Order: sequence, then structure tokens, then C-alpha cells
Amino acid sequence: MRKKIVAGNWKMNCTLPEGKKLASEVIHMVEDELNNDADVILIPPFIHLTGIHSLIGSSENIFLGAQNCHQNQSGAFTGEVSAAMLVSVGATYVILGHSERREYFHETDELLAEKVSFALENNLTPIFCCGEKLEVREAGKHEDLVSMQIEKALFGLSEDQIKKVVIAYEPVWAIGTGKTASAEQAQEMHAFIREQIAKKYSQETADSISILYGGSVKPENAKEIFSQPDVDGGLIGGASLKSRDFTNIVKAFD
Repeated sequence: MRKKIVAGNWKMNCTLPEGKKLASEVIHMVEDELNNDADVILIPPFIHLTGIHSLIGSSENIFLGAQNCHQNQSGAFTGEVSAAMLVSVGATYVILGHSERREYFHETDELLAEKVSFALENNLTPIFCCGEKLEVREAGKHEDLVSMQIEKALFGLSEDQIKKVVIAYEPVWAIGTGKTASAEQAQEMHAFIREQIAKKYSQETADSISILYGGSVKPENAKEIFSQPDVDGGLIGGASLKSRDFTNIVKAFD
């Protein structure tokens, strides 16, 4: 059975006191109200990791993640953070290849292949992001692009390794553009991604990998999106900064 996962990507938001308050609210709401077995991942800026890890404590279904890591174990890379460093402060997940990292920091799939390998070597679970911009979607090339992203970044992994990866599909064209992706469009792309993995590895492996939807999930649409057979949860952006909204999204699995 695939894990159901709701991950909150705070991006570059919240001071340390604000972050601790937000995390504390989410942790208490989830522990008090949740009636499902979804894993909840809090993914704050790096400076929050130690403090939020202490708040999570021994919770059985709330985990800590980071927004990025470097492709080397250590060295003269000012401003960067390694996978081993993240593990040392309690992180168990790391986002890699987010659309903002690809666009603003020019991360390539070849680079991401290195990052995924280093994360796995350090027992971090990568949340690997893929997805297309509007012009690619309108040209009907979205499946080609997503297939290429997955092939270049993930298909060098062994079957055992790729089973440890979480994939997040981001329809970049539907994030902050005023355009919306339907639950059916989300299902279509998730099924396509799973099909590509099955072709490369096996259907059993494809069926074991959680694929999250990263396209502006809100409390109002979460239940419909999460009810799709190949959608295993969400990578949540803006709504993760509001404790009630984020908790209600997690409760969509109830």
C-alpha cells in the first residue's frame, strides 16, 4: 500500500518565532483531529529545522523535511547545506527539483540526478519534483517533458533505490497564473508518470511509489484531487502557511 502524504513547503516564509508558532499549531491540530494514516511533512526554511524537530518530538505521523540540499557531502560551497547536515538536525525528507529551483537557480536534471543519489546515500527521502510550464502544456509536449525529467534524474537509480523516492508533479502553468488544473488532469499526469516507471522498472515498483500533486491544492479542492486513484497526496505551498487550511487539507483523506 502506497503512503498517503501531505507535505507543506513553506518556501522563504516565516521568521523563527512565526515558524515555531505555525508548526506548533499544525502539530496540535493534526494530533487532535486526524482520522487517517497520512504522513504529514513540515518543510520550513533551513533555520527552522532544529527548533521544529524538537516540537515534532516522537510524533508517529509528522515528519521534518528540507527544501533543498547540495550534491556534495561537504566542502567549500558557501551558503549550501549537505544531506548529512539535514539528517543531523532530524530531517527525513528533502525536496529536489522544485520548479522554483529549476527556474531561478537553473538546476538541471543532470544536477538533480546527483542530488537524488546523495540524498538516498544519507537516508533522506527525496521528494523529486517534475512538471511543465504553460507553453509546453499548450504545445502538447507536457508528457514528453515530464518523461524526460524523470528519465534523466531518476532512471539511473536501481529498482530498490527508486522505491525510496517520492515524486511530486507540479503543473507550473496552474500555479499563480489564474489557470486551474482539474482533478482529471492531475490524475492523467500521475497515471502517465506511474506508467513510465512501470515501463522502466516494473508495475510492482510503479505501484509502490507515492506521487504527490503540487498544483495549488486548497481545502476546497483537496478531497476531489486526493480521491483520484493515482494521486497519493499533495505538496502544498501557500495553504501550508495557514495552520487551519493545511490541517483541513490533511483531513481530506479522512
